[in-house]
Amino acid sequence: MLTILQLYWSFCKIGFTSFGGLSMIPLISSEMLSHGWMSASEVSDIVALAEMTPGPLGLNCATFAGIRVTGLLGALAANFGILTPTFTICAVAALFFERFKQSDILKGIMIGVRPVCIGLIWAVILNLGVSNYFADWTPQWGSMLVAVVGAYLLIRRKWSVPAVIVLAAVLGILVC
Repeated sequence: MLTILQLYWSFCKIGFTSFGGLSMIPLISSEMLSHGWMSASEVSDIVALAEMTPGPLGLNCATFAGIRVTGLLGALAANFGILTPTFTICAVAALFFERFKQSDILKGIMIGVRPVCIGLIWAVILNLGVSNYFADWTPQWGSMLVAVVGAYLLIRRKWSVPAVIVLAAVLGILVC
């Protein structure tokens, strides 16, 4: 039971002191090695496995490390540990937002945040558009065709997103 609590606390510390992704790896390694739960080689294997698995790196590492150390209960404890900081911060932010939603200052902040968010979304769209539909500023007509067909099927024909993704993959192999 003590090891399960230690796993929870170790991953809770990692969640509070890192910014996610690759910044977690040294902290995970340090915790695993300092408790003697894994060797450096095993930590490396866990990180490689977590990178290959869909989902956030920290959550995947917590799952695999927890299973390796104490099994399913360890995986649950490590996952709860890595998620505790995010949950805590979101809950506190929600409380403050609810409490101050009528505040003129918060309204002003939100007025400023909305256009920034829209600008960031457009920047991502433009960046992805250029990288996906142009190679050295040469139009990639096959990629553009797949995009237009996909958009048409989503918007006009109301196809499901998974169906369009599968079709786009097949068209991408055939056309591009």
